[in-house]
Parts: sequence; C-alpha cells; structure tokens
Amino acid sequence: MKNEMPSQLELDRLNKETQKNVASNRVVTSEVLFSGARELVIKHAGEDYRLRLTNQGKLILTK
Repeated sequence: MKNEMPSQLELDRLNKETQKNVASNRVVTSEVLFSGARELVIKHAGEDYRLRLTNQGKLILTK
C-alpha cells in the first residue's frame, strides 16, 4: 500500500474537522500530524522527541 501525501486542501479540511474544543483540549487527527509521513519530530523544552507510526498502526514516542 502506497502512502500518498494528502493535498493541502485535504489537510485543511481534516484539520478543521478535528480541531474541536473538548474540555479545552485541541483534537488533531494523526493524518493531519503526519501528513503522509511515518515519523515526525516534536520539539519540547529544547529536546527533540520522535513520534513514529508503526506498521501495526500504533504510535511510539521516543526521546
């Protein structure tokens, strides 16, 4: 199965659908976060954290 990058229009649509305030928490789908990639870097307090999507569809966060 080929991972195709969603268009910016599709990302904007997904982002609008998923940005809901539930008890003041922002909700974003993993599709919006990853934008077709399997890994992303989150910068927090001067540190890099890697969020990876496994072949089984699970998320792994490592420092």
